[in-house]
Amino acid sequence: MTNRHLTPSGKAGMDESSPLASSPLSRRAVLQLAGGAASLAAIPSGDALSADAVGTEALPVGSIRLIVNGESKELELDTRQSLLDVLRETLDLPGTKKGCNQGACGACTILVDGRRIVSCLTLASMYDGADIQTIEGLEKNGELHPLQQAFVAHEGLQCGFCTPGQIMSGIGCIAEGHAGSPEEIQFWMSGNICRCGAYPGIVEAVADAARRT
Repeated sequence: MTNRHLTPSGKAGMDESSPLASSPLSRRAVLQLAGGAASLAAIPSGDALSADAVGTEALPVGSIRLIVNGESKELELDTRQSLLDVLRETLDLPGTKKGCNQGACGACTILVDGRRIVSCLTLASMYDGADIQTIEGLEKNGELHPLQQAFVAHEGLQCGFCTPGQIMSGIGCIAEGHAGSPEEIQFWMSGNICRCGAYPGIVEAVADAARRT
């Protein structure tokens, strides 16, 4: 028997002693709550979710050899790791910066076999045996690379975050023969973003180093 009674208007109503009599929930809300409870009841308990049920996969590990700044490195690594993460986290070379991590800003530019690439979009496992040069490898016998010197002389930096990528890209730009004019430098360096806007100094630095190379 339900707890119903006649209201003053003569219509059937909920008994005041019922716990739902004073509830602000509508009939739809009550049905939704009941459905949610039924769904939860159908989920296995924590004990039922064993490791076998969930499944465990071993990390895909591979062996590669990299020549980084003239030094041979034998590495065991997750084959899904980017070259950027291997340089920064495994080889402790944080000079190569992680900016957008989407290949759009150029902060992670390095040279691989003499060609400039964005290392955040590059799997390290693809470059077994490659010759890699980062900003840490430019200084020789206590002397800065000519382009590093030019960046200082022409104030081609402000905060400095993008500078390693700018310099590595500039070296590649000069080696490719794309530093014949300020306009050409601007075009071939357009993949490297300087959020501080130090572009005039960057272009002057690359042009100066190109003349002295």
